[in-house]
Amino acid sequence: MKLLRRIGWSVFVVWAVVTVTFAVTNVLPGDPARLVAGVQARPADVARIRDQLGLTRSVPARYALFWRRLVHVGPREIAKGDAEHGSCAVVLPLGGSAVHLDFGTSFQMAQPVAELVGTRLPRTFALALAGLVLQLLFGVATGILAAARKGSWIDRAVVGTSILGISVPTFLIALLLQYVLAYELRWLPLDGFGKTLGEHVRCILLPALTLGIYGGAYYTRLVRDEMVVLLRQDWVRTAEAKGVGKTRILLRHALRNALLPLVTSAGIDFGALMGGAVVTEQVFRWPGLGQLSVTAMLNRDGPIIIACVIVSAVAIVVSNLLVDAVYARLDPRVRVPTA
Repeated sequence: MKLLRRIGWSVFVVWAVVTVTFAVTNVLPGDPARLVAGVQARPADVARIRDQLGLTRSVPARYALFWRRLVHVGPREIAKGDAEHGSCAVVLPLGGSAVHLDFGTSFQMAQPVAELVGTRLPRTFALALAGLVLQLLFGVATGILAAARKGSWIDRAVVGTSILGISVPTFLIALLLQYVLAYELRWLPLDGFGKTLGEHVRCILLPALTLGIYGGAYYTRLVRDEMVVLLRQDWVRTAEAKGVGKTRILLRHALRNALLPLVTSAGIDFGALMGGAVVTEQVFRWPGLGQLSVTAMLNRDGPIIIACVIVSAVAIVVSNLLVDAVYARLDPRVRVPTA
């Protein structure tokens, strides 16, 4: 029952976030139809576009239509020009029918939002995963080193560098990496996405390294502080008295006990990154959800904004549920009953 309550609470959180986003995008001043038509468009053309986009309806009517169309059952095969289902994406086939996800059609791009998000989502996932892996590699390694050499110049250097890394904004780290690794040394592409798999891999390295350096600085402090406290415990002195090596104490005992806060932070960070690393994607022109959401906000493209918010909210709540499941594996005392 507790697990069901958590899932129910997660669904409520997603609904609340999406509802607030819908309200904000629909009550802010400005006319999306004017942005679509252009500054020089005639009032009659703007009125026609406003009617086509459904902006002549009341906000409650648009809200009800949005939820009615978001998830629904329809024909499994969708015709390209089908006005009713052409903006859908198949989520779950059910014989001749299927469950569809329909975010509507982009105001500016005149394309199904589900297709736009579906194209960008794997790219954001790849960047988020690569960035998080580098964050953990940098943070855990330097945190262990600083804890093992507590009070030494190595510890002070690592802590000072981590404070600097947290303080420097991501765009400055990105520009510095672009200048050194792309412009001066020419080891990696300056920005972009590439056309082949090899080019994709080379293009993702700089933005992932940017996220790794920035987030790794935080994980350095987290791991270092957790392990310093753990290494003061009585069981450490007992293990040393029994002849257990310092490396084994650090890696097998202290690090394992420091995993709980590390897993929590990593889960939250991955969920946030799945919503799009906005600044990093913009600087490196990485075509992910972050770049798409920025463009949508500038153009007042409500359907895309709401779709990006839904993806971000779902990613965060799913990450939190997975963190709870990992907790149960790491520490039996926090197991969540399933019935």
